[in-house]
Amino acid sequence: MTVSITLDRIINDSYPIHIGALDTIEWGGKVAIVTNPKVAGLHLATLLNVLKAKEVFLITVPDGEQYKTLATIEFMLDRMFDHRLNRKSLLIAFGGGVIGDMGGFAASLYNRGIDFIQIPTTLLSQVDASVGGKTGVNNRFGKNLIGAFHQPKAVYIDPSFLKTLPLREFGAGVAEIVKMAVTFNREFFEWLESHDLREEENLLTAIAHAVETKARVVEADEKEQGLRAALNYGHTFGHVIENETHYETYLHGECVAMGMMMANELACDVGLMSSVEVQRVRAVLERYALPLDYTIADVEKFYETFFLDKKSADDAITFILPRSLGGVEITDTVNSEVVKSVLRRFTNG
Repeated sequence: MTVSITLDRIINDSYPIHIGALDTIEWGGKVAIVTNPKVAGLHLATLLNVLKAKEVFLITVPDGEQYKTLATIEFMLDRMFDHRLNRKSLLIAFGGGVIGDMGGFAASLYNRGIDFIQIPTTLLSQVDASVGGKTGVNNRFGKNLIGAFHQPKAVYIDPSFLKTLPLREFGAGVAEIVKMAVTFNREFFEWLESHDLREEENLLTAIAHAVETKARVVEADEKEQGLRAALNYGHTFGHVIENETHYETYLHGECVAMGMMMANELACDVGLMSSVEVQRVRAVLERYALPLDYTIADVEKFYETFFLDKKSADDAITFILPRSLGGVEITDTVNSEVVKSVLRRFTNG
């Protein structure tokens, strides 16, 4: 005997991404704002001034990638239960990429899923992390290995929040902008070569280009079954660096920048990129004082950590490699000795 359940349906998870000054946000039920002490001290008053809701609660978690854990998620969920949120409530993730990832993940779990919106306050989260619905936390095995796809109801990108951003955080965001230009838009990369993103008008243009690129990729491949994996250029190597340094030494975008350098070397070795193009990417990243030369202590250990990457399957490691400038190759056929040869160049040995 066979009993079938027919669940064919059309789900519309479309949402707007607003770029500009934060406008009025209205919600008929309870609202919980998840943030950290730094963002709250700098910007919470701005958000509260435009937020109109029945009740508003604040949930504050520590600042830093090392707190992006299941323990912090449990703390957030406990506070949501304390405030008696329900399925008509809203969670606002107000902060950088860590807050956005954890806020979205907590929203996906609470009562089997409630609505949330993203209000990113760092350049990295504005151009990348807040768009696309990828949520999650880290564990001892690696980066973002526990999580869910849970799309926000809206994203509000207010560039004025970036005026208080430390220089390192700014550079980390630039790395994600460069990542998208190298893999998807040669013209945009060439524009980045000749424009300084520390100038406000140029920054606004870059944010718009990056968000548009991310949005089109997510539309084509929401659950990262193909094309969306290309947005992980630099991340396969970068996540290993984060894991080895326990998420305390470098910012996420800094690890992505170093990972891009390793990926470029590999792309050059397999004939996808020229040495001149490798240097052009390096020159753009160097302009924003990003660290680019990580020292690998143990090549074999570094290589084995690749297998924990979400894109890898069984014994095949998936690498995201630039194809010249403006193109990308997703491959799991790179010979292990070729990869290790590249890694040895970063041992200083």
